[in-house]
Amino acid sequence: MKIRVLIFGVILTGFFGCKTAEISTTRPVEVKEKPEEKTLASIFEESDTFQKTITGFMLYDPEGDSTIYAVNETKYMNPASNTKLFTYFAGLNVLGDQLPSLKYIISGDSLIFWGTGDPSFLHPDFGTREAYDLLSNFDGNLYFSDSNFDDENLGPGWSWADYNSYYSAEKSPFPIYGNVARVTIEHIEEYRIAKEDGKYLISPDIFNDYLSEKGNSEEGRLILERERVGNEFEYAYSSDTSRYETDKPFHYTPDFLVELLSDTLKKQVGYLPDVNLPEEHETLYGMESDSLFKFMMLPSDNQAAEQIMLMVASELGMKLNSRAAINYVSDTYLSDLPDEPNWRDGSGLSRYNLFTPRSIIALLEKLDDVVDNDAQLFDALPQGGKQGTIRRLYAHKEGGDPYVFAKTGTLSNNHCLSGYVVTESGKKLLFSFMNNNYVIPTRQVQAQMDEVLWFIYKNY
Repeated sequence: MKIRVLIFGVILTGFFGCKTAEISTTRPVEVKEKPEEKTLASIFEESDTFQKTITGFMLYDPEGDSTIYAVNETKYMNPASNTKLFTYFAGLNVLGDQLPSLKYIISGDSLIFWGTGDPSFLHPDFGTREAYDLLSNFDGNLYFSDSNFDDENLGPGWSWADYNSYYSAEKSPFPIYGNVARVTIEHIEEYRIAKEDGKYLISPDIFNDYLSEKGNSEEGRLILERERVGNEFEYAYSSDTSRYETDKPFHYTPDFLVELLSDTLKKQVGYLPDVNLPEEHETLYGMESDSLFKFMMLPSDNQAAEQIMLMVASELGMKLNSRAAINYVSDTYLSDLPDEPNWRDGSGLSRYNLFTPRSIIALLEKLDDVVDNDAQLFDALPQGGKQGTIRRLYAHKEGGDPYVFAKTGTLSNNHCLSGYVVTESGKKLLFSFMNNNYVIPTRQVQAQMDEVLWFIYKNY
């Protein structure tokens, strides 16, 4: 018995030993780890682009009154033309449906008029004829006064070197022709200003008297520029491209304005510097305010933005002064922003402007409250893939309708975008993107922003 038990035990041991050996040599089953789900946080944290920028971002759900994601939302950054969102808000709250074109009195056989800051008078791209018709048809003496203007031609913190560029047109109490000379350039053998009947094609025509030709440009490009103060333009032609138009800001002085007005109206206009606007006066109204707001917002027109702030001051009975208008709007409508903005101009050209992403989100909420409906609000904003400064950016990747409605803001080394995203699920979300102090190409920053916005569209 003992021998049999021993043998049986050996057999069992051998059997199970062999089986154990067989199991141990079987290859283990590989269990694949589930890839981590992409999130907004992971996009920002893993982005090589955002490692090369100083970026503030906030995404907010107004319906749920909740922040979905934010990074550096309390940090002050330069907003560039996102500042125009504040200017738009100021105009909506202070200016009426129609803009005041000028203020005037009639005394005897004379009409004396003061500007309101309205930029539409004979503007080359938009405008109405009310002011022109009043002045042109008045049978008597015309006098202009700028006694109600108390501001500088250029804003605080603007780059002085940009005075010769179209985007840096000067502020003035009574803009004319958009405060620019529009020049037609053509390419025949060289690139030069086009001529017709022996005159340069420059508007207004009076600038033919202020233009001197220097011959061929030694720099290999067409040059048309003036000194910082004054209106004498120097012109040097060059071999280059085909026909186009370019705008050159002129320098505002009251004497130069009445010269332009006299030439345009074909009647003498005098200047009365010390005649103050009386309380009893007439106001002439012109274009609809929405038209001017869209002209500012869609192409991001700086001069329109600056003039809107002067008009706000005028409407409030103040001297035409941007700082006074900004102070009033800040104290009256924006005192509850989470971070007090350092708001210095109407356009965003100023490097002194500093806002935080969460204050811009708060402003976007206020805009949403002031404007009657989404259709009106979105119509005044650039739309991804469709209109304004983002007509070639942030388009729907599947061929659908625009889903990004937002204001751009760009200065050298800075690019911002703030507004609204309507997601695939139908939610309207508010966002503010602020990228500062980078040296990589802006298109690289925009490509990364595009990825973020599309992710938001598909996932919220």
